[in-house]
Formats: sequence, C-alpha cells, structure tokens
Amino acid sequence: MDRMASSMKQVPNPLPKVLSRRGVGAGLEAAERESFERTQTVSINKAINTQEVAVKEKHARTCILGTHHEKGAQTFWSVVNRLPLSSNAVLCWKFCHVFHKLLRDGHPNVLKDSLRYRNELSDMSRMWGHLSEGYGQLCSIYLKLLRTKMEYHTKNPRFPGNLQMSDRQLDEAGESDVNNFFQLTVEMFDYLECELNLFQTVFNSLDMSRSVSVTAAGQCRLAPLIQVILDCSHLYDYTVKLLFKLHSCLPADTLQGHRDRFMEQFTKLKDLFYRSSNLQYFKRLIQIPQLPENPPNFLRASALSEHISPVVVIPAEASSPDSEPVLEKDDLMDMDASQQNLFDNKFDDIFGSSFSSDPFNFNSQNGVNKDEKDHLIERLYREISGLKAQLENMKTESQRVVLQLKGHVSELEAELAEQQHLRQQAADDCEFLRAELDELRRQREDTEKAQRSLSEIERKAQANEQRYSKLKEKYSELVQNHADLLRKNAEVTKQVSMARQAQVDLEREKKELEDSLERISDQSQRKTQEQLEVLESLKQELATSQRELQVLQGSLETSAQSEANWAAQFAELEKERDSLVSGAAHREEELSALRKELQDTQLKLASTEESMCQLAKDQRKMLLVGSRKAAEQVIQDALNQLEEPPLISCAGSADHLLSTVTSISSCIEQLEKSWSQYLACPEDISGLLHSITLLAHLTSDAIAHGATTCLRAPPEPADSLTEACKQYGRETLAYLASLEEEGSLENANSTAMRNCLSKIKAIGEELLPRGLDIKQEELGDLVDKEMAATSAAIETATARIEEMLSKSRAGDTGVKLEVNERILGCCTSLMQAIQVLIVASKDLQREILESGRGTASPKEFYAKNSRWTEGLISASKAVGWGATVMVDAADLVVQGRGKFEELMVCSHEIAASTAQLVAASKVKADKDSPNLAQLQQASRGVNQATAGVVASTISGKSQIEETDNMDFSSMTLTQIKRQEMDSQVRVLELENELQKERQKLGELRKKHYELAGVAEGWEEGTEASPPTLQEVVTEKE
Repeated sequence: MDRMASSMKQVPNPLPKVLSRRGVGAGLEAAERESFERTQTVSINKAINTQEVAVKEKHARTCILGTHHEKGAQTFWSVVNRLPLSSNAVLCWKFCHVFHKLLRDGHPNVLKDSLRYRNELSDMSRMWGHLSEGYGQLCSIYLKLLRTKMEYHTKNPRFPGNLQMSDRQLDEAGESDVNNFFQLTVEMFDYLECELNLFQTVFNSLDMSRSVSVTAAGQCRLAPLIQVILDCSHLYDYTVKLLFKLHSCLPADTLQGHRDRFMEQFTKLKDLFYRSSNLQYFKRLIQIPQLPENPPNFLRASALSEHISPVVVIPAEASSPDSEPVLEKDDLMDMDASQQNLFDNKFDDIFGSSFSSDPFNFNSQNGVNKDEKDHLIERLYREISGLKAQLENMKTESQRVVLQLKGHVSELEAELAEQQHLRQQAADDCEFLRAELDELRRQREDTEKAQRSLSEIERKAQANEQRYSKLKEKYSELVQNHADLLRKNAEVTKQVSMARQAQVDLEREKKELEDSLERISDQSQRKTQEQLEVLESLKQELATSQRELQVLQGSLETSAQSEANWAAQFAELEKERDSLVSGAAHREEELSALRKELQDTQLKLASTEESMCQLAKDQRKMLLVGSRKAAEQVIQDALNQLEEPPLISCAGSADHLLSTVTSISSCIEQLEKSWSQYLACPEDISGLLHSITLLAHLTSDAIAHGATTCLRAPPEPADSLTEACKQYGRETLAYLASLEEEGSLENANSTAMRNCLSKIKAIGEELLPRGLDIKQEELGDLVDKEMAATSAAIETATARIEEMLSKSRAGDTGVKLEVNERILGCCTSLMQAIQVLIVASKDLQREILESGRGTASPKEFYAKNSRWTEGLISASKAVGWGATVMVDAADLVVQGRGKFEELMVCSHEIAASTAQLVAASKVKADKDSPNLAQLQQASRGVNQATAGVVASTISGKSQIEETDNMDFSSMTLTQIKRQEMDSQVRVLELENELQKERQKLGELRKKHYELAGVAEGWEEGTEASPPTLQEVVTEKE
C-alpha cells in the first residue's frame, strides 16, 4: 500500500518521464546488449578454462540462459573462436562439455548457428586423435560425438536437443513408413555407439583402483558423462520401441543385424550404468537407472508391455554459496526504478494522461473556479514533476554507467589476478632454476675434487720420474732391474696421459656449466622485468578506461540525432521494395514464356539424340572390328617374319625382352579393365581401342626381341624361346578374336596369354648375363658430396629465411607482421634442427665406416654395401630438396601469394625425409651406439620443430581469416541470391576438383614408391631394405 501511495503521488504529470524514456531508449538497448555480451564472455571464460576441474553448474547455466536470451549461439561462438582449443587438451575437453549442454538445453537455434563449424570440429578431432595419452583421445572421441549429434538432429529435426519425446511424437517422426523407421533405427544405433565409445574411453583413462571420483582431475573427466547418461537412456528406450515396431512389419531374418547390434550395445550400456552407479561422484548428482537382467525378446510382440522405460532422476540441487544469486545495493535500486516505471506505464494506459494531471477531478467539481494562487500552485507542481523526471533519468543513466564501470573493473581485476598467477609461476620457475644452480655448484665441487686427485697423481708421477733418474745412473750394475723399471715407467706414463685427458674433459665440462648458469640467470631476470612491465601496462589501461567513460557521456547526446536519419532511410527502402516487386512480376511472365520454348526444344532434342545414339553405336562397332583386324594383321606379320633370313643379321638382349614382357603384362591388365568398362558403358570405347593397338605392337616387339635373343642363346633355350613366342602369338590372336563377341567377360580369357608370358620371362631370366659388375668406385665420394650439398642447402635456406624476416619487418605491420615472424621463426628452428640431424648422421656414418670396413678402404666399403649407400644418397637428396621447397613456399606465404597448406605439406615432407635418413642410418648401426642415440634425439627435435611450423601456420591462417570479415549489408536481395547460387556452383566445382586431386595424389604416391624402389634397390633379401611406413611413423612419434 505504501508503494501504491507513492506511485499515486508521482502520477500528476507523467508526460516528461515518457519523453525522457523515448530519448534514451536506444542508448539503454545498446548498453543492455553490451552488458549481456560482457556477462556471457566472463561466464564462458570461467566455464572453459585450463584448470583440470569440473565445469561449475552456475557458469554453464548462464551460458544456456544467454542462448535463450539472444535466441541463438552467436555470442558463444564469437568467444569460443578466440580460445586456443587446438593447443590445450583440458580447454578443448571443457569446451566439449559446455557445447554438449548447449545442444541439449540451449535454444533450438544453437544447432543452426553451430552447423557452420562442423568442419572445424572434424579437423580438431583428427588433430587430437594423434595423441595417445592424457585428454587427446578423449577430446577426439568427444568431438566425433558432438559432430554425430549435430548431424542426427539435422537429419531428424523433430527430435529436440534433449531427446525427450512422447510415443505419439516418435510415431510421427517415422511418418508411418517402415523404411523411415528402419533408417531411423540405424541412425540411433550409430548415435548410441558414439555415446558408448566416449563412456568406455573415459572409464579406461581412469585408475579405478583409487577413489578418482573425489579428486578434481577425476571429476573433470566424469562430469560430461552426466549428459551422456541422459542421452543414452532416451536412445535405448526409443531403440527398443522402434525394434518392436519393425518386428511387427518385417520378417525376423531381415532384422537379424539389428538384433545383433542391439545385443552388443545392451551389454555395454548395462555394464557402464552399473559401474557408474557405484561411483561416489554420481551418487549425489544423478540417479542412474539399472537395465533389466535380460534384453527384450523382440520375436514376442507381447514383450513390449514388459518393457520399462529407463528414467534418469536428477535430484534437486542443494543451495550453495556459489549458486545463490547475490543482490547488491545498485541492483535493488534498479529493480525499484524498473518496477516504478512499469507501474507508471500501466497507470497511464488505464486512466489516461488527463486523469494523471487531475486524478480525482477536483477542479471541475461544484463549479468552483481557480484563482491566481491555485494557478501558481499548479504551475509549481508541474515544474517539480518535470524536475523529478529529469532527476530519475539522470539517476538511471548514472546507474548504467556505474554498472559498466564495475564490469570493466571486474575484468581488470580478473586480468590482474591472472598476471599475479603468472608472476607466481615465474617465482616457481626461479625456485626451480635456483635448485638447478645448486646442483651445478655441487657438480663444480666434484670437479674440483677430481682436479685435486689429478694433482696428486701428477706428484706421484714426478716422484716416479725422480726414482727413474736415480736408477738410470746404476744402469751398468742392474740391467735386469732396468728392464722392469722401463715397463713400470710405460704404465705410469699411460696413466698420466689418461689423467691429463680427464683434466681437459673436466675443464670443458666446467666451462659449459658456467655458460648454462649465466644463461639461466639472464632468463630469470628477463622474466621478472616482463612481469613488471605488464603491471605498469594494466595501470595505464585503467586510466584509459576512465577517459573512455567521459567520451561515452558525450556520445549519448548524439544518439537522438541518428534516429531521424534512420527514419528517412527506412522510407527510401520502402520505395525501393515496391519497385522490386513490380520488376519481379514482369520477370515471372518472361520466365513462363521461356519455359514453353524450353519444352519444345527438349522434345526436338530427344528425337535427335535417339538417332545419334544408334549412329554412334554402329560407328563404335566398326571401329572395334577395324582395330581388332589391324592388330591381328600386325601380330600375324610378326609371326611370319619370325624365321626369315633378315633377322639373322640382328642381335638382341634378354633384358630388352624382359622389359617388353613386363609392359605386355600391364597392357593386358589395362585391356581387361577397358573391356569391362566398354561392356558397362559402350559409349567409352577410346580406352579399349588404345589398349588393343598397344597390345598388338607390344606383342610384335616381344616376338621380334625373342627372335633376336635366340641368336645369342644356346640351342636348347633358343628353341624353347622360339616355340614360346609362337605359342604366345597364337594365343594373342585367339584372345583378340574372342573380343568380337559382345558377351560376358568369360568369353575373353587371358590366362593362356599370361602362361605363355611366364614361360618367356623364365627363359629370358635364364639368358641374362651373369657376373655383371656395376662401377661403384665413386659411391663413397657421392655420399660425401650429397651430405655436403644438403648442409649447404640448409644453410642457404636459413639465410633466405633471415632475409625474408628482415623484409617482412621492414614492409609489414600489425597481424601480418606477427604471423610472418612466428612462421619464419618456426622455419628457422626447423632448419637448425635439420642441421643438427645431418651432423649426427655424419658422425654415425663415420662410426659405421670405422667399425665395419676392417682393412678395406671407405670406397670399397661403400661399393660392397651399394644398396645401403644408395639409400643414404636418396634420403640426403630428399632432405635438401624439401628444405628448398619449404623456403620457397614460406616466401610465397610471406608475400601473400602462397597457401598455408603448401607450407604444412612441405613441413610434413621434410619430417618424412629426415625419418627416411634416420632409418637408413640405423640399418648398420649398433643399437647401443651413443651416436645413434644422438641421431634419434635430433630426429625428435626435427619432429617437434615440424609440429611447431604446422601449429604456427594453422594459427596464422586462422588469425588472418578472422580479419577478413565478409560484409553483405550493402547488397540487395537479388544480389545476395545470385551470390548464393555462385557459391553453390563453386562448392560443387571445388568438391569435384578435390576428388580428382585425391585420386591424383594416390597415383603419384604409388608411382613414387615404385620409382624409389627401383632406384634404391628395395628388394627382398638385400642388405639395406627400405624403411616401411610404420617405421617412418614410429620415428616421427
């Protein structure tokens, strides 16, 4: 009643208050949007952080309410895109948890706003899948689950995000079609399989022998399983109901696969529910249902009545200090002001403004007129009401500004706390460095002790020398004793030399320890200085924010003027819309006329196509018959010339014959493939004609090479080879004759041809000359040259990178300069790591050469192990070539004319080449060799540097793409539609090109391995076998 009375007192003149509210309406809306975005940003950053603890429910609830407030997830994704999800596994895991909650309980538009990020989620899943420890595999599987959930709800929009549906809604989802129910069941099986996979992986990653559910790290991993349990209970229930419905419509044999898959998932889900219900963490958060002992019997329709839907119960949450809302004094003032304004508006709507100025109609009662004093009092009341309205507006504006300042101050306090945390980390690093310094001091004391022992040994050596000088004066008397002393002197001299060598080593280690100590102290001082600079910058930002507050107060005055400009623009847009509607009607009439003409043209084109198809079919038959007859004529001529005298003056070799036989084998395979393609698609006859012609000429060459090879062969092999060539010619003619019949593939059988080719190949291999020795004296020099050339290429690449970095610093600024510096810095680190690897490889090769050659020279050792030597040469060439190509790609990327993907591919190629070099070096190395361990360490350094290049490239690409925002605000509806069609056409073209490029890549890799095997001698049973793909992958890891 008191509030009602105070409201009635403020009613007399509400007009100034209404006008003031309209004046600041736009400003308040912008302020509310800014406050909302700030609140959402703080909540998302608190929910998704790097601490290995479970996501707090209040932060996740704030994110969910934010999606309902803005009817979408634009703010959520704008904040998440700035988080380093690809570099921190815990951060990515907590992002998946929060995103899963939004998909379940958020606004329905969350799914639509998230579809554009499906590819990024898939790429991130593949990236985390390469890690086998920690959160890597968990993040990969969780991202696959989220991708599956998005696809499922996209295909089935009737299912809400939380999967809660009635039986009637489930029947409507299938649209009373058994095919739809069948497909829906398969999709549910896939969905449930992803859920169970995440469930099982989380349990496998925990040490169940300890109480992991009460630790912060264990709860961080177990928290997302609550959402999984909720999804699994609904999916299991719907799957059982759909399977009963399918068994009532389809035979039991057709659904055998569905039953088997259900039994497997039922067993897993029952076991996981049982294990989860025993964990202490879940007992206070969720009540997990237990599945029946035996699965439902789908072959008995009455078993559906026995099915009990599993219900997951979430108890009411106990109030906690972090979940209770806290209302401050300013919030209470805002609440009272808003309630007062709401009451004023309702009072004006009910009684009107005239009633507000004179609520009880005192002025017109009993015909009493106002005198001058009453008019003065009334005017003063109006002025007081206006002043009160202005005071209220100023209070509202000041409160809004205070709220903004408080939000900004809270952000600054959070940043200050983070900096303090970083400072604490720096202090911990300093403590660690001090511990290392103490260890180095202890090592230095041990070194001094060793030096003292060395001085004692030297004094003993001097005493022995004095004794030896005395004994030498008595040489004539003690000849036998002199010989014994000589032996003792030799032993002492050897000990002295060893002691001196140890002293030199100790001095070198002492110098290295002193250098490392100085470097560590410099780093600690530099980190402390950086922390002080960050604190100073935060103070400057606080002063800047105060100045910005003053600027915002001035901008409020200009907001009212912009409202009139928007009204004028809206009128112009209305006129433009009317003109576009009339133009669209005219275009619709033209389109109907063009459709009629198109139908007439299509009828004429259909009749023309039928006649053209028949003509083309006849021409194809004629071409096939003509090419077959020409091929038979070529082969018959070769058979006729087999024993003619002109061939006696010619001489051939067995290696030519074998190469021709190999070509014929591949040609026969191509011919069979072309014949099958021709039977499937008679229009494509070019490949078949080419294969027939090529087979004819290759057969003629094989017969001619066989005849000339017989001239140099012994009589018996020559006769056998001649007979085999004749038999092969006859079988080829028979095979070509079978191609005339357009039947099945069984009519054209090439088994007889292949048998004849096998006989010719076996005879040719017997006729190959034995004992041929290739000149390999220069292999040793070639190894050294290739290693030197690789080192020179690496040095040249490093110099070019430094030059590009200096040019970029001189010509670029902002984000581009930052990206270029990061990428070129990683490339420089990679080149340095490769240089270290090459030095280690040289040391290991020198060790292998010294231990394996014995009394032979290095050239003889390389010549003896030629296959191993050729492998080293090939690997060294690949490393140098990869470095050169990567520098060229980096140059193009820095100039803005290259692609980031080329740089990543070059990095992977360098890693593979270095792995090949390591594998080739390990073939003859001792497994306990220190040089081998050093080489493997250098290889791991190269892999880490390669990963750094790839990570910096991906980060730079995303950073540059964020700056290129697309603006469609100035485009009309027609222009946007045209751009949309062009984009769809471009997407289809790119997908087609991607498929072709993948096929091309597969063929190139296949050909690369074939050529590499021929060049390096990757044969079974040789000394140096090639490194397999598994070895290369293992070396990378």
